[in-house]
Amino acid sequence: MTLYCGVDFHSRRQTVCYCNTEDGEVKIKDLHHYEDDVRSFYEQFKNEQVIVGYETSGYARWFETMLFELRIEVWVGDAAEISRLGKRRQKNDRRDAEHILDLMLKGEFPKLYRMSEKSQEIVRLLRHRQKLVKHSVMIKNSLRRILIETGLIFKAPLSSQKAKQKFRELKLPLLLANERDRWLELLIEIEKQIAGLEQKLKAEAQSDERVQRLLTHPGVGLLTSLCIVHTLGDVRRFATTRKVAAYAGLEPMEHSSGEKRRYGAISKAGNRLLRFLLGEAAHIATRTDDELKQFFGRLKNKCGTAKAIVAIARKLLIRCFIMLRDEIDYAEFRRRGIEARFARVYT
Repeated sequence: MTLYCGVDFHSRRQTVCYCNTEDGEVKIKDLHHYEDDVRSFYEQFKNEQVIVGYETSGYARWFETMLFELRIEVWVGDAAEISRLGKRRQKNDRRDAEHILDLMLKGEFPKLYRMSEKSQEIVRLLRHRQKLVKHSVMIKNSLRRILIETGLIFKAPLSSQKAKQKFRELKLPLLLANERDRWLELLIEIEKQIAGLEQKLKAEAQSDERVQRLLTHPGVGLLTSLCIVHTLGDVRRFATTRKVAAYAGLEPMEHSSGEKRRYGAISKAGNRLLRFLLGEAAHIATRTDDELKQFFGRLKNKCGTAKAIVAIARKLLIRCFIMLRDEIDYAEFRRRGIEARFARVYT
């Protein structure tokens, strides 16, 4: 006996259409998040096997956490695919909930892959660190603006305590000096938070064999390795390397018709932070990996630097996927590649 719940979820309310497979009776319930006790509604089914399905939403984090605590199975569906499968022209919350329940009962619900709780926590830490880094860069730019306004020259980067102390000792007008002191205090606090986050991420990386395996690849650092491992999850769910690139949004969009084959920009679907970190790693990999360096040089002259970096990022992702799938390090990956090239030459 299984209870299926189709939920049309919104930030302030949700409409639940649920059905028990034993009697087949369909019931509908409207829940207001700030007025009704949502937890008590789902707790009444704790003695049954419950599956809750809803469209992916950025406001449902707390709802998903609550369902996990109640040991309820969660299905998160592709909103675009759910809409495409709908046949009714009129649309309201109740009909949307009924449509989701109908897809669940028929086995046609377009369920998306969901990261584990640990992976979600790691990715959230990576995103939080990235936001703090952006704030620190903005503060440093503001400090450089103060120097430009006063005509002073200070070439030392503001990365060490010694440089910050020298910057604090510069003689500036009173208003600019107060602004400088506030920016420096904020910068020091942000850098402490970044250091604390990096310690947590290093501790997670040291106990993960997958991350240590990816760290053997030139250009792939701690942050990139963690993001790849926890974003891709179980790599066995990807049948081909093209599907991995498409999942990360690094697959070019195709606009072909008849005999004309046209490929445009990348789709930019999936995790934006993953693409950013792969792009940063690509700059280093083009200087430390001979094969990628040659490939980058050829593509740079043909398509330009920006497109060449995107191509290197895609290659890095595919290489990391192969290393995770086959459970090999960078040295073994290179050895297999050399053997494969020799086999093609002599056959």
